Amino acid sequence: MCRHGLPPDSRAVGLTAVRPPPPDVIDRLLGRAGLKAEIAELREERDSLAAQLDAESERRREAVRDRQAAEERVNQLETRIETLEDRVETLDDEGGADEPESAAVRGRERLARDRLREVLDRLRSVDTGREGALSAAVDDTLPEPVTDALGDRAPAARRVAPALIYHDDAGLVTVALDPPIHPAPFHEWDDGFRVDDDWFRPTGRFGFALVRSDTFAAGVYEGTQRRSFDRFRSDVTSEHDKGGFSQARFERRREEEIDDHLNRVETALADLDAERLIVVGESTALSRLSVDATHTATADATGADEAALDDAFRDFWTTELTLL
Repeated sequence: MCRHGLPPDSRAVGLTAVRPPPPDVIDRLLGRAGLKAEIAELREERDSLAAQLDAESERRREAVRDRQAAEERVNQLETRIETLEDRVETLDDEGGADEPESAAVRGRERLARDRLREVLDRLRSVDTGREGALSAAVDDTLPEPVTDALGDRAPAARRVAPALIYHDDAGLVTVALDPPIHPAPFHEWDDGFRVDDDWFRPTGRFGFALVRSDTFAAGVYEGTQRRSFDRFRSDVTSEHDKGGFSQARFERRREEEIDDHLNRVETALADLDAERLIVVGESTALSRLSVDATHTATADATGADEAALDDAFRDFWTTELTLL
């Protein structure tokens, strides 16, 4: 025994450090292993779905770009067709044998979105000096000052009226525009052209509606952005069954159904939260509506309600440019 009362061999024995168990052992003991595995699986699924969403968003952007390109191409083809039809009419119209050559237009183009903005900016950029630029909004009759200014291009202007006409005193610019919103007739000479965005593009807050004999779709817009959307369809008999009641009774019933639908339309339009209202659609339906619309126009948009409203909106805010 040593003096401390310990066995002699105990002095050679050291203290052994206790090591903590590995993290995976702790996770198993505490029941966390399964949870962590589930978290990892969920994160992998989340990342996969996020990648799918990114791919789908890119496909949608490409689809929008493709659609816009297709619309631009359609507009170009329509313009080309109209130009060629004008030439054919000028050369081959039996009733126009005595029409002067100056009545023919030099070309046409339908303008929308970026192309419209580009053309309007060009017109605004014209600086002629004092009273060198004529701006005129004309109806079916050209006022004498406009006729005198246009000279031999006046017959072509009459052919496309009503229109906005821009002409400079050097004859470098002589064009007519058919805008969505026609201003009250005026004519003025200034150092530049009078080009108001309100005539050509959606500005401010307004209601826009598409009306057919059995369909209604409308929204409140701020500029090009639609802030609300309302729609409904009505059951309107479209075909007469050869059996059953007479043709006269069928037509009377159909007219009553259309009247009921248009009554619903008038109520819905009155509830739109907008001071200005633009209504487009079938001419027969528009003629029977009793609403205080700022502007009306025919539209042949068909298909699903929202898609038809979008098509009608794009078509309405399109301007036709005619080179006089």
